[in-house]
Amino acid sequence: MSMSLLAGILLGLMLGTGLYLLAIQLPWLRTRDLGRRVDPYLRRSRNSSLFAAPTSRSRARIVVENLFGPVAARGLGLLERLTGGADQLERRLRLAGRRTSADSFRIEQVVFGAVGLVLGIVLAVAAIVMRDASAVLGLLIVALGALLGVLLRDYLLGVEIKRRASRMAREFPTVADLLALAVAAGESPIAAMERVARTSTGALPDEFAATIADIRSGSSVSQALASLGARTPLESLSRFGEGVSIAIERGTPLAEVLRAQAQDARENAKRDLMEMAGQREIAMLVPVVFFVLPLVILFAIFPGLAVLEISL
Repeated sequence: MSMSLLAGILLGLMLGTGLYLLAIQLPWLRTRDLGRRVDPYLRRSRNSSLFAAPTSRSRARIVVENLFGPVAARGLGLLERLTGGADQLERRLRLAGRRTSADSFRIEQVVFGAVGLVLGIVLAVAAIVMRDASAVLGLLIVALGALLGVLLRDYLLGVEIKRRASRMAREFPTVADLLALAVAAGESPIAAMERVARTSTGALPDEFAATIADIRSGSSVSQALASLGARTPLESLSRFGEGVSIAIERGTPLAEVLRAQAQDARENAKRDLMEMAGQREIAMLVPVVFFVLPLVILFAIFPGLAVLEISL
């Protein structure tokens, strides 16, 4: 396929995209929901309730929407439909330990999709020029590259969550023992958590520091511990928060509860290690069966074949 034909295909694609964007903005073709139709007839109130949750957008999303207009809005909406809603994404970002907003992560997904789009265009052009592929296959490669770029960013977020969960699982028994020692020495649970957050480093002490900040900002101890379990990807930490809050409310000896939590965490770690060992044992059968065993059979048969050739 000549370069002039390829340039004509790209120009036609750009023209079709532009005409489509113009057509969807026509008043008789644009879909408007009930809220937009009723909004011009509503009277704006200058006073708002103090208990109403403000709906604010991040600065990055406002800049992108102002630069690219409806294309950015539709792209962000498509990303929300592909990888989950805003609430689910906010929870996954908290589980990964990221303090960025969902809109910033969506912009990162758009950047990854743009990189995948560029790589798809390069591969499509190479396939069309070198292999004389069809234009439809080139468009499929471009769309697949953009989609894989978006899904790659979502997959990397899942990898961050798993790594943080494994790191917290390793830190939890030691941190629980430190809390038990501090409580047994006479400190309150909040002071013990503050001491661990101040003297230790890691993902779990950082979460304890955030819990202390929540308590000092006015939240109750049970609410702060419940939010600690919601921010972390470990079920053992959720049970830890519930156990500590119940022990504080009922007056149960907290040091014994913390030691029991640490022992349970160690037992869970041993069980996970045994499961991992079983999986690795099955995986080790692949090189043994396909690489080691054929070589053993070859070394066992080769001397006999050599003797037969000599005798012949």
